[in-house]
Amino acid sequence: MVRIPDSSGSEPFILFGNPGNRRTTGLQAARSKLKLPPAVEVSYRDVLRAIRENRSLGELMAQIAAQATSDHVHGSVYVQQSLVRVLAGHAGSSPLLRLDAPGESFEVERELIALGAPDAEGDDSLLPCSEWTQGKRISAAEARCLQEQHGRIWHPAQWFRGYCRLLAWLRNEATLLWPLAHWMNDPAEVAVMFDKRRCSVVLSKAGIKVPPVLLPSDGAFCDPADLHTIMKVSGFHRVFVKIFCGSGASGVMAYQIHPQTQAELAVTTIGTEIVQGQRVYYNAGRLRRYTDKQDIHAILGWLCMEGVHVERWIPKATLNRRVYDVRQLVCGGEACHAVLRLSRSPITNLHLRNERLLLEEAGLSPGTVESIQLTAEAAMSVFPASSVAGLDVLVPAHGGHPYILDVNPFGDLLYRVKHQGWNPYEWEMLQLTNGNAVLKGKTDDD
Repeated sequence: MVRIPDSSGSEPFILFGNPGNRRTTGLQAARSKLKLPPAVEVSYRDVLRAIRENRSLGELMAQIAAQATSDHVHGSVYVQQSLVRVLAGHAGSSPLLRLDAPGESFEVERELIALGAPDAEGDDSLLPCSEWTQGKRISAAEARCLQEQHGRIWHPAQWFRGYCRLLAWLRNEATLLWPLAHWMNDPAEVAVMFDKRRCSVVLSKAGIKVPPVLLPSDGAFCDPADLHTIMKVSGFHRVFVKIFCGSGASGVMAYQIHPQTQAELAVTTIGTEIVQGQRVYYNAGRLRRYTDKQDIHAILGWLCMEGVHVERWIPKATLNRRVYDVRQLVCGGEACHAVLRLSRSPITNLHLRNERLLLEEAGLSPGTVESIQLTAEAAMSVFPASSVAGLDVLVPAHGGHPYILDVNPFGDLLYRVKHQGWNPYEWEMLQLTNGNAVLKGKTDDD
């Protein structure tokens, strides 16, 4: 597990993200509460613009320092002083670098699709499964002409290629600018965590229990017929089909074929409709049930084209007549904040209006709780250059050792959950300072 030397909080904390969203403001609030200097925010929008204009990260940071000084924004003196210090002396500077989630900005999404275009230049060294990551591709110019449509899922495979190119650029540029810098989560490991296909392989090879994977001999599903063949050969009539780089249940389908009648049922967040003669796909924000084979196969065909991770449907344990799994946060190698996600459907994500329950309120046996935590910690140890992630842990209905469903490098946005009195961002910042942050801002009713 990576150990980051930031005991004094004197080195700059640089945050790559989308300023003003819930994650950025939550982290800044945590640093303020612990009397730590504010993070220096570097927006993905500005990073992507720098890449497009062939500028270096050093040039971008100098621009941010100058802008902060001229605008006299909150924290600008610290920002300016920090950046001058790290830019002036490469050899002795060791800033702490944090990647935040790239979501909640269509401008950023569109630029990532453009960066991943076949006619765009970029470093694909961090793309985990390049031969499986194709999808329906458009040019960079076409990508920049896309207009936001609420919930529309635009070119996920090309987006992911662009995202991996962004990660590679940041990693390479940071190494040149700050050779002694430390990443909270290394960009190369973030890329692997984000690709469900590669992440499952890496975990399985390390001895971590994951759901059995269905995979054709050539490594990728081309269409629904491929999937049906593998399901028949494997004897699995119920599977989860997941777009390989999705999050928040976007692009996830619980799919089953009746072994006698061949009737099909799909439960998914994916909506589909015909718009101007073209079938489009979007995140409906709620679960939908499909029984019409034409609709089901259209969605499966699109998923296969973009790239899917298919795994056996493992029945989940139940509590209060609902199935559940656990989002377990691991920070610094130790399990901390956790939430049970309970649902009457097989998909448990909380934004789908499913019920949440704190782990200590669930009444699970001590052995089950310990098994969940140890499983999450073991899975996180597979990523030694990363310090924090949210892991989705499945407790099987039939008993036995838990499974890891997902490793989310940005899975720490957990509301109303505390560990030893601290929310996730506060706890992370406290661990980074080895507990030496000023704690007097803590109150009993926080």
